[in-house]
Amino acid sequence: MTTIDWKLPEMVSGAYAPLFNSKMRYIAYKGSRGSGKSEATATKVIYDIVTKPYVNWLVLRRYANTNRQSTFTLLQKVANRMGVGNLFQFNGSLPEITYKPTGQKILFRGADKPLSITSISVETGNLCRLWVEESYQLELEEAFNTVDESMRGIINDPNGFYQTVLTFNPWNEHHWLKKRFFDEKTKVANSLSLTTTYKDNPFLDQDYVNSLLEMTKRNPRRSRVAVYGDWGIAEGLIYENTVVEQFDIKEVIKGAHVVRGMDWGFGPDPTAFIELAVNTKTKDVYIFNEMYKQHMLTNDILKWLLNNGYQRAEIRADYASGGDRMIQELRNKGIPHMTRAHKYEILFGVTYLQDFKIHVLPKCQHTIKELNAYVYDKNKQGEWISKPVDRDNHLMDSMRYAVEPLIMSRKSTTDRMEAFKQLGLGR
Repeated sequence: MTTIDWKLPEMVSGAYAPLFNSKMRYIAYKGSRGSGKSEATATKVIYDIVTKPYVNWLVLRRYANTNRQSTFTLLQKVANRMGVGNLFQFNGSLPEITYKPTGQKILFRGADKPLSITSISVETGNLCRLWVEESYQLELEEAFNTVDESMRGIINDPNGFYQTVLTFNPWNEHHWLKKRFFDEKTKVANSLSLTTTYKDNPFLDQDYVNSLLEMTKRNPRRSRVAVYGDWGIAEGLIYENTVVEQFDIKEVIKGAHVVRGMDWGFGPDPTAFIELAVNTKTKDVYIFNEMYKQHMLTNDILKWLLNNGYQRAEIRADYASGGDRMIQELRNKGIPHMTRAHKYEILFGVTYLQDFKIHVLPKCQHTIKELNAYVYDKNKQGEWISKPVDRDNHLMDSMRYAVEPLIMSRKSTTDRMEAFKQLGLGR
């Protein structure tokens, strides 16, 4: 029989004590990389299962298939570290974890199908604990509400309570999580919000800490979130008029121009594809498909395009750094309407797109990330300059290529370049 001798202060940082002694309905932890928030929450999951016979956990991520290699594996590691791994049955194929002495469950689901969660039931105790890992990836508050509202029912244990734990990196201050759990004027009742950093994790090795400190010099903007756990700020953001939302593709393409762009990469840069509908009358852009993959060969790209129905589609692609060869190879292999992008001055495409409101489907994760990180550069004096930072912009470049046919489409190339010069954008 396993002897349990837990000393929580030796297992988790004091910054995570509220996980074990608070009965608040919601506990939201935003934090930096390496802050230990995921390991601390995994420890709580195992601790609650073993010490509270009424507790069953639901572990939620944006997509169900990401649980198996992240939260499931982490919980298995933590249970073994806590000396109780043999008391659990780990079913990696579902995935699902069962506490063998009582039959309590740790279930794993994805927010991509929130309605399927409402029918979950457990045989022992109550489904009364929810862990939303990487909750920043839940762009739609409605998806969270659907899952959260399914956590209900009478708990027979007189000391029992419902609790939801959210852990995330706060990449954008405009995310609904900030208003709901962190802003004093709007935060929900019975909630606790905390921020942790790498300094709250005494178990980090010095090499990892050094890499974080190096980021503060190399990329101060990114380090604001990744090192200090602060909210990502919109200062210097190029596309400010953006919204992540569901929309009906069939409806938005009515009266709009559907365009596509592609940017080449291999490793570490990805090959990127974007598809969007541009309504020049209402001044709305609707981004509804993307592809963002590393290490793709020509045949891999061809297969993806064919499988997704783009064999007759017009696609504008980057021609630099071997792009012309890629374009010709794909044309020869069955994508006849792929053409080279003219790649006018970057700011001309940027200025054109800034006149539109940009709507993005939640599934376009990489596009959302780039839109939130695409900022103007600064000079040595720290002043903003009219030039985007050339980093993490593969889909942003693809988007500019895609809309080229719409930019002064009725003018000749000579007229266009003259207009560029008049705007101060010509080379």
